[in-house]
Amino acid sequence: MDAPARGDTLRGMNSISLTPIAHVEGGRRDAIDDDWGASRATIRLDPARFTAEALMGLDAFSHAEIIFLFDQVTDEQITTGARHPRGNPDWPKVGIFAQRGKNRPNRLGVTICRVVAVDGLALEVEGLDAIDGTPVIDIKPVMQGFLPRGAVREPDWARAIMADYW
Repeated sequence: MDAPARGDTLRGMNSISLTPIAHVEGGRRDAIDDDWGASRATIRLDPARFTAEALMGLDAFSHAEIIFLFDQVTDEQITTGARHPRGNPDWPKVGIFAQRGKNRPNRLGVTICRVVAVDGLALEVEGLDAIDGTPVIDIKPVMQGFLPRGAVREPDWARAIMADYW
């Protein structure tokens, strides 16, 4: 009997187990909505699982995409429907998947940040909107070919949120 295709093995799963590859060190201690642009932090890989080879060559890239877990968001804070972004009634009520708030069903955050330095198991970054101690799920180099093709469209409220974010 042939083994099922990978997609078939994932269909019907109720959960997926992920193990952090690293944790954020430094940067901010509190999750404040704005002024993340100058925030510097170190992402330190788990030395029990990785060697410096895991980050080899990342310093040739200007930016990295960091996937992390909003680990301080409780089950009660999770939003699965619509809400006003940042609780602001002046902005339209939109679904959780039409915004980037931390109260997401799987608590995943994604940020493209500037690579400052790579040193052994440490990746120093600037502009990471994750706080000290945050578990990191993955790191990917930012490649021009993966950036959006064509113009990016967004509503006015989204542009307003980002005006002071970085």
